[in-house]
Amino acid sequence: MVVTPELTSELQNENLIGQRLLAVDAISESDLRKALEVQESVGGLLGLILIRVGALSEEMLLQTLSEQSGQRIVGQDVHLPDFHDLFMEMDESDIVFDWYLDHSLIHWCDPESSDDKLICCCKHQTSFISDAIRYFFGEREVEYCLIASQELDTILEFIRKEKSVDELISGSGSSQALRELAEEAPVVELVNNILAQAINTDSSDVHIEPDEDGFAVRLRTDGILYTRFRQSQERFPAVASRIKLISGLDIAERRLPQDGRITTRISGSDMDIRVSTVPGVHGESIVMRLLPKERDVVTLPALGLEPDHLKLVEQAIGEANGMFLVTGPTGSGKSTTLSGALAAANDGRKKIITVEDPVEFVVPGVTQIQAHAEIGYTFSKALRAILRQDPDVIMVGEIRDQETADIAIQSALTGHMVLSTVHTNDALSVFTRLVDMGVEPFLVAAPMKLVQAQRLVRKLCEHCAEPMDVGQNIIDELQALNAELTPNFKRSVGCERCLNVGYRGRTGIYEVFPISLAMRELVVNRGTASEIKRLAAEEGHRNMYQDGLIKASRGTTSLEEVIRVTSGVET
Repeated sequence: MVVTPELTSELQNENLIGQRLLAVDAISESDLRKALEVQESVGGLLGLILIRVGALSEEMLLQTLSEQSGQRIVGQDVHLPDFHDLFMEMDESDIVFDWYLDHSLIHWCDPESSDDKLICCCKHQTSFISDAIRYFFGEREVEYCLIASQELDTILEFIRKEKSVDELISGSGSSQALRELAEEAPVVELVNNILAQAINTDSSDVHIEPDEDGFAVRLRTDGILYTRFRQSQERFPAVASRIKLISGLDIAERRLPQDGRITTRISGSDMDIRVSTVPGVHGESIVMRLLPKERDVVTLPALGLEPDHLKLVEQAIGEANGMFLVTGPTGSGKSTTLSGALAAANDGRKKIITVEDPVEFVVPGVTQIQAHAEIGYTFSKALRAILRQDPDVIMVGEIRDQETADIAIQSALTGHMVLSTVHTNDALSVFTRLVDMGVEPFLVAAPMKLVQAQRLVRKLCEHCAEPMDVGQNIIDELQALNAELTPNFKRSVGCERCLNVGYRGRTGIYEVFPISLAMRELVVNRGTASEIKRLAAEEGHRNMYQDGLIKASRGTTSLEEVIRVTSGVET
């Protein structure tokens, strides 16, 4: 419990506070008598004694004192700023941090005040502290507020660590000094906290970006970058040195890009972290890609495929031979889709082999091979070796060049089911992409069973999403896709559960096109991309926007999110 000057006398007057707590049924007469006996024996403040003996919660005491004195409660009536912002504001005062820590005191400027009012919280208030605050801040208005002891202790511990980092980094600059700095406990904890926050928010990447004012720590969560906090420029060498040290990079090298890797366990998760540094004007930009070592394979039904699309995919991977290609940009969930397809194909009667870079999902019962282009073990070379292993199903992580494309297609034509990915914006551009690589059109068309394009859209937070109305044109478009759908469009709002973003998690939107005889003939005759799309529309296939519209109509995602994700895709 934190005591302010105005409340000290009230807490010492056991009749006043005791009777008040009795009046609101916060304690019993027996509790009060026991607490008074303890007070008479060892001294202390009655409210704090009641908390220590378990007769009263701190929340109830705070509320009672607030009602009695009119003082506001931090976190309830008064906004508590970001810890780092609070630290920086206190750092600008003439008071040294040791004094704050010795007297368990914090303060910040009230953002709702027009006259620069100071909010102040402390433990064990004395007249000396009040006089000191008046001395350092002059005539400035000061409001003393109530704050929970645990909250104050957490803030003071944060300030203590920030102060330690400041002291460590002052004067460091040589390679040896940076190495020693990187091993110091406050620096280790700071970097670990950054990584832990990324893992706890299911972020895929950590971006550490220096600028002229300091550096930002940004996390890519559900595909979007969010600035989580900022630090002063003076702290950057400590953070950069720690990351370089644990990822095997040269600490002293700041002029050239470097790539490294960290294998660690954070927040109960075994992680592979790929580290990239690139020199910039204000310092090195550092990006860390987080790859959990153990990632559960997502089943095909859990990918968000509509029932008709799911049936097409299951039919394709059940074929004895042919090709199933998944396309989309980096980060669109292609590897997740293929791992789900492999799990579905693995019925115990097939030899399934993959070549990947990297192996992102471990699929039980599947032989998975890591490609190493740096030593010449490329996709194409691995594919040739795989064909001598009597496979039924082959998965190639990505078709990047003509050599890999030729081998994959020949494999599909000679009794193997081949799954792979290609980088194109939409499903039907796969054909022109392979032809552009140098593959003959008739070879592209012959083995193809199914092509699928996909994007990931953020799912609305189920705790705060609100219903919304849409225009009649959207309703008409939806009814044209599926007359049985009942519109239930929602918008994002934001709450504590979703960190005020309005979204939690992601799902897929898809284009899934089985290759018909007419489509095959059009590809062989070198049909243009627009002609291929026109035929697909005539055959009644949905594009990604239309698939997203169906998901938005169910309230799974928002219409705004579907438009954002599909805005660069031709429909």
